[in-house]
Amino acid sequence: MRLTDNRYATERSQFELALRMIGHEARTRTIKVCTGLSDDRIRKLYATYFRDGGSGTVKRRRGKSPQQVGLFVKNPHNQLEATTLIALFCASLLLRIDAANRVHACWPRPSVEYGHRVCRAFETYLLLHRMPKLSFEWAWNLLQNISRNDELYLAVCRGCQTSYVQDAYALDQKKCPSCEISRHHQRHS
Repeated sequence: MRLTDNRYATERSQFELALRMIGHEARTRTIKVCTGLSDDRIRKLYATYFRDGGSGTVKRRRGKSPQQVGLFVKNPHNQLEATTLIALFCASLLLRIDAANRVHACWPRPSVEYGHRVCRAFETYLLLHRMPKLSFEWAWNLLQNISRNDELYLAVCRGCQTSYVQDAYALDQKKCPSCEISRHHQRHS
């Protein structure tokens, strides 16, 4: 193996991750954090592979990434999808949950491997939900927010003892989204 082979392997991995994230409509800043590529290089990748040479269905999102947490707990369906993402992030070794049900990040900072793990978790989420309510950027926001254990945390359902995503500043009925959805369906059947 030549000394330069490793450098090219690193660049190829960055390039592949950037294309994967662009395909999920990640914002330039999110891609940059994981790949280390410049803003200009990311824009050129989009122009070459998606805008000019692609199907045109991938949009470039502008502006800042979402920061709010309200979407994750807006209703039981969103709450269930957010909880699914947390489970997938744990399975991808991006997060861990301690004995006190507190969430901790497993990586000190994003990297190419981290980005690929986020993409795998998000792609699995897309397979599990027919009409997903959360975009890649919202999933990224959830991953960044939940490990701070301030605005969002994992609550435990009084009925089934399942953990679920909950807003720290909202009233909590101690009912997970699955139990809430089941109860709603039983009332309307």
